[in-house]
Amino acid sequence: MQPADTPHDLRTTPSWLLTQTATHASRIVSTALGTRHARGYHYRLLATLAETGPASQADLSRHSGIDRSDIVATINDLADRDLVHRQPDPNDRRRNIIHITPAGRRELTHLQHALDTAQDTLLAPLDPTDRHELVRLLRRLLTHHEPRD
Repeated sequence: MQPADTPHDLRTTPSWLLTQTATHASRIVSTALGTRHARGYHYRLLATLAETGPASQADLSRHSGIDRSDIVATINDLADRDLVHRQPDPNDRRRNIIHITPAGRRELTHLQHALDTAQDTLLAPLDPTDRHELVRLLRRLLTHHEPRD
């Protein structure tokens, strides 16, 4: 559906606008990360490890927002590329601790550049002040609707 063909009531409905924009954002980000043969989960896991340090799979799932059912496959993908490695937890040998490798840190830098370019593409019509305000408002909405412990 082209914007001109979209009914007025939809074009003025925030949830519809957010959904349409999210669809475009997902496509733009997927394309950008795809240039590095990566997906959003790869970036999220590497960024989490770089920020929080080595962690168990369960902790990585919680901190990155990657569902526990997807975390093992994501770790496997990154381990196959030597971007992370598993090490047995010295306190619980049944559990692995995941570490980012030097190659993983380099790849994270490349992924961050690709993601920055994607953000610039997505937000091209907005000046820096508008971008800051959009992020502030989206963060406020997300915080309001996030589940509380």
